[in-house]
This record gives sequence, C-alpha cells and structure tokens, in this order.
Amino acid sequence: MTTRPVVEVRGLRTRFAATDVLRGIDLAVDRGEVVAIIGPSGGGKSTLLRGLNYLTPFSAGSVEIAGQALRPGMSERRDAAALHAVRRRAGMVFQGFHLFPHLTAIANVMEAPRHVLGLAEAAARARAIHLLDRVGLAARADAYPHMLSGGQQQRVAIARALAMQPEVLLLDEPTSSLDPQLVGEVLTVLADLAAGGQTMLIATHEMGFARRVAHRALVLVAGEIVEQGRAAAVLDDPQHPATRALLGKK
Repeated sequence: MTTRPVVEVRGLRTRFAATDVLRGIDLAVDRGEVVAIIGPSGGGKSTLLRGLNYLTPFSAGSVEIAGQALRPGMSERRDAAALHAVRRRAGMVFQGFHLFPHLTAIANVMEAPRHVLGLAEAAARARAIHLLDRVGLAARADAYPHMLSGGQQQRVAIARALAMQPEVLLLDEPTSSLDPQLVGEVLTVLADLAAGGQTMLIATHEMGFARRVAHRALVLVAGEIVEQGRAAAVLDDPQHPATRALLGKK
C-alpha cells in the first residue's frame, strides 16, 4: 500500500503586479523527507515556502498539505477554517525570529498550543519544556528574547513551530540572519530533527548542510525548478547550466 505525499504542489504560479515569481511549480514531498531548496536570491524560494501555507497567495495551481487543500483566491476571513487547518500542519520558521519580545522562551513556545489548540496550561508547559530541551535550551526557558543570542532565538523559534506538531516544517533561510559562529548550533538542531524523521523543506545557502542532511535538492531559478534529485548528486555533479553557475562549477 502506497501512501500519499505529505506535500503535493501542482502548477503553482505566483504573480506580483506584472512579474511572474513562480512559473508552474510541481512538487511532491514524502513523509520524513528533507528537501533543500537552493537557488539565487530572488529566484522564488521564499515565495514558494510562503505559498505552501498561503502566507503569500498564489494565482494559479493547487497545494495540498496532509490532505488539506489550498486554491487561488482564498480569503483570510472567508476561508479562515481551511487556512487554519493548513497552518496547523505546516509550521513555518522565518529568516527573522519573530518571537514575542514580551514573552519568555517557554511562553513563546506555549502560546500557540494554549490559544490555538486549546491545550491546558500544564500540558502546554510540559510540551514546551520538552521541545526547549530538544533544541538545547531548557536552561534558558525563563529568558526573554533580548537575553538570548541570535542562534538561541532561532532555536526557540524552531521549538515554537514544533509545538504545533506540524506534519511538515517549512524553513526560510533559517541561518541567514545569524553571525557565522552561530550558524552551526541551528544546523545541528535541524540535523537532529531530520534524523528523527521530521518532514522539512528548507530554503538554504548552506550547501554542506544540504549535502549532508537533505534527501533531495531542488534548484529554483527565476521561478522554475531547473534541476532536482538526490542532494549529493545535484550538489556534486550538477547538470543544468544555472545550477553549475550557482555552485561555481565549470
């Protein structure tokens, strides 16, 4: 018996004014798969990830996340229930950390389970402590964001996304806002999640990480997937000229 992909994208197109940002993306991601999305800046990586939970509306095509469908023309008010269902299944980690500055680390992680899932405070706290421990920050549970390094804030953001127990984790350049010495601690957490079977789509410029952790790499250039395949094969022996240029291969 075959199972359906967790993420199914068909003919996804996004247009801003007169500019086509995504030009007909087809993509399927299986449960437990880690997909690295690479490509030049402005190629559509962030737009693709944000389209998967309709933070950025798309103009044509369809998206299905764990059986929950998205379509063009959805409204935050009219389709609130459907969008809520998708966003529960697709956790998002942004380039910026987007933590609530007035809440401690543990309160940031507890917030959505309490107010969106309706989890009791004791259960939400237990989940938050477990997740902060998982990202190596149990000892900083009572720290406010301004008391944490950038890498620590991003790890809290990952714990917060995981607190909703998403089917898939979407990560938009999760290390791009960090100083180089802080990148490793976030990548270590993501490698641990990958080893544990968490389905992830990660837009990244960290090619060594993508080669080591991702099952598949896809190359997004000017809104089109120009190449995809086993991560090591794409990164070590790229076939498309745009991929070779991106990776500095002759």
